[in-house]
Amino acid sequence: MMRFGSLPLPLPVALVSAGIMCANADWPQFRGPRGDGSADAAHPPLRWSETENVGWKVALPGRGRSSPVVQGDRLWLTTATERGIRRTRIGPDDMQTAEHVAFGAVCVDGRTGDVRWEATLRELEHPDPVHWLNSWATPTPVVEAGRLYCDFGTFGTACLDAETGRVMWQERLPVDHQVGPGSSPVLYRDLLLLVRDGRDTQYVAAVDKRTGRTVWRTDRPPIKASSNNLKKSFSTPLLIQAAGKTQLVSPGAQWVVAYAPETGQEIWRVRHGEGFSIGTCPVFGHGLAVIGTGCFKAQLVAIRVDGEGDVTGTHVAWRSLRQVPVMSSPVLAGDELYWVSDEGMASCADASSGEVHWQERLGGAHLASPLTAAGRVYFFSQEGKTTVVTAGRSFARLAENVLAGPLVATPAMAGRRLYVRTDSHLYAVGTD
Repeated sequence: MMRFGSLPLPLPVALVSAGIMCANADWPQFRGPRGDGSADAAHPPLRWSETENVGWKVALPGRGRSSPVVQGDRLWLTTATERGIRRTRIGPDDMQTAEHVAFGAVCVDGRTGDVRWEATLRELEHPDPVHWLNSWATPTPVVEAGRLYCDFGTFGTACLDAETGRVMWQERLPVDHQVGPGSSPVLYRDLLLLVRDGRDTQYVAAVDKRTGRTVWRTDRPPIKASSNNLKKSFSTPLLIQAAGKTQLVSPGAQWVVAYAPETGQEIWRVRHGEGFSIGTCPVFGHGLAVIGTGCFKAQLVAIRVDGEGDVTGTHVAWRSLRQVPVMSSPVLAGDELYWVSDEGMASCADASSGEVHWQERLGGAHLASPLTAAGRVYFFSQEGKTTVVTAGRSFARLAENVLAGPLVATPAMAGRRLYVRTDSHLYAVGTD
């Protein structure tokens, strides 16, 4: 951990929800009501297994690694139904190709697990390949009253009637992801905010949620790289309220930028280093936005958000290189920040200083992001094991729970349930 200067840290500032009017029990977007992996009103179970404390388990049509979203007694997911799938080596990466992919969405009854409707949005022959750890349906949708917004990156964006699955509009903002899409959409007022950080072009855009028409588009800062592959990224942005402004904090290759979500105008930027291919999403608290820097040597960087322009030299509060993930995102619970490396080393640190309190090996690869609720932190391994620990400065393992994986999609929490998506099934863990 490296700390920079003696920067005064303002009191915690409240997070902005993603422009969605939702009940406390809802989980309307990637990483929940505030987009940060926490839910004040949720009280998910402590223990479960394939034969214990599972309300229902339903086989999913197609495949995808998007998270479920929840509103009231309904859940929604995006799917990709593949034909002729094949694993192959393309350049340095293990990739998967397919002869045919149907991109779709599904609505599930949260009480029973019954599928309420399925919708096919687009079908493609021989679509661009995706990484073996990725899928053609990885970005998580956003739901609000009456509408579901599904994004598949370069493969297209659609708005559906949430009750019936009827397509209301479809548009496409293309980009060369190289290894498939990853960034999830964010809703702000009447705008659907989309990140397109490809190897060919890098930009953030807003489309009118009613029509899909592009309202603004802002290019990323210049990226100096020896290869276009080093310019791509996959982070989902975070809306925050700070310094009297609503800010969209959006990490990308080499830079993290805060934009005004209404206009796309840049507020501040920080050059975080040479990092790229970032899967980690920001968290915000104690006046600091904490972001991951992705590939090469992954770091966590904490940034004061009250600046303007290029604040690289003035507003970086601390950096940590200790077992930092490339894929999953940190989560904040009170004064402590939690994260888990891709290899399964969990860490707890002081959010204001970056000082690490504990590190513990959980075992197994961890690609899904941890969640926090009810004074606990939930860590999810790719093999299907969930480790539950006490949120606090001392490590205390409360439970280990195993489902049949692979588990790559970050689960959702709502009420007294945890909704877990594996590559084949959706589980309602816990009872009402």
